[in-house]
Amino acid sequence: MAMTLAETDPMRRARRNVIVLLLAQALLGAQMSMIFIVGGLAGQMLSPNPCIATLPLSMMILGSALSARPLSGFMRRHGRRAGFLLSCGSAALGAAIAAYGLASGNFWLFTASALFTGVYMAAQGFFRFAATDCAPPEFQSRAISWVLAGGLAAAFTGPFLVRLTADVTAIPFLATYAAIIGLNLLGPVLFAFLDIPKPPAPVRGQTEGRPLGELLRVPQIAVAMICGMVSYALMNLVMTSAPLAVVGCGFATADAANIVSGHVLAMFAPSFFTGHLIARFGATRIVMVGLAILAGAGAVALSGVDLAHFFIAMILLGLGWNFGYIGATAMLTRAYRPEERERVQGLNDAVVFGGVFLASLSSGGLMNCMGGSTQAGWNAVNLAMLPFLVLAGGALLWLMLRPREVAR
Repeated sequence: MAMTLAETDPMRRARRNVIVLLLAQALLGAQMSMIFIVGGLAGQMLSPNPCIATLPLSMMILGSALSARPLSGFMRRHGRRAGFLLSCGSAALGAAIAAYGLASGNFWLFTASALFTGVYMAAQGFFRFAATDCAPPEFQSRAISWVLAGGLAAAFTGPFLVRLTADVTAIPFLATYAAIIGLNLLGPVLFAFLDIPKPPAPVRGQTEGRPLGELLRVPQIAVAMICGMVSYALMNLVMTSAPLAVVGCGFATADAANIVSGHVLAMFAPSFFTGHLIARFGATRIVMVGLAILAGAGAVALSGVDLAHFFIAMILLGLGWNFGYIGATAMLTRAYRPEERERVQGLNDAVVFGGVFLASLSSGGLMNCMGGSTQAGWNAVNLAMLPFLVLAGGALLWLMLRPREVAR
């Protein structure tokens, strides 16, 4: 029997939103790989102390952690489109301040600019949740996966723009930040096509769901947050230091850009099938595979510092992040009630990016101030992964071995 228009409309709207968010991830998301390639190198160029060379990247992630919950609340009141447009404006402002910091040789101004970029980083994290807002339950894991697959284009666009702009001006990377401003001007065009209704205004006396303390005691929510935080934080810990390690081992900036390009490709290319794997094998199993791959990335990185070692380690790092982060997101979206959606999503991303901030802050110190050589610092970065992999793996095993609850 043919489906009626009313029956097909929800899927039509869901697919439209996925396409818009996928394009946003592909085009606007290119700025994130650009910043991760040049942010540490520019910080090293401006920094009065090599131990804080990656502080600008850390401040970007701090901005993301601090803005995640307020941004989620803003989108609850004004809608997803308004929140995403606000983040594009903030990112463009951050890139403009960064360019001025570079031009004036002011490390602290360059560092402060990253807080504004962090607002966009938080908003990009909400793309995956926005994809599920109007999607039927059976389509949600695939919607998350497909939106993140937009990063596949960013894996090529971002590093390509870095190679094109890094040395165009007398001051390195100045044109790179100008290109980032241009990317954010595409935001209003893209989000004009987003079709996600604003959440209805809360009715007086209507419950907002369980208190946050009770939500954090829900095993699936707590473990999903731990695994999402560890997957993202460890990926960021290693990726932040990778360009410094590559250049410090005698390779060119173009080599660092190519390695980051391979890494970002590995982060997002599996997204075309990750959702299907989650639907078939379950989110917890996919997260466990992701954690194992992250461990493999650390093992390869510790085995040598040839270009091949960097390439293989960073590709494994991206693949492990994909399985761990998408799997943890899928776990989370199945663990809360509809009225708890924005609160749990905001709390989750605040926790995730709080962990990523600490990882990024540690990355520069481990890389530049441990052992006295580039290789010793790179080894310290990768060894630091171990306790957190044990934490996430132990939490996931505990959840998998628990008796299933009849209802949440």
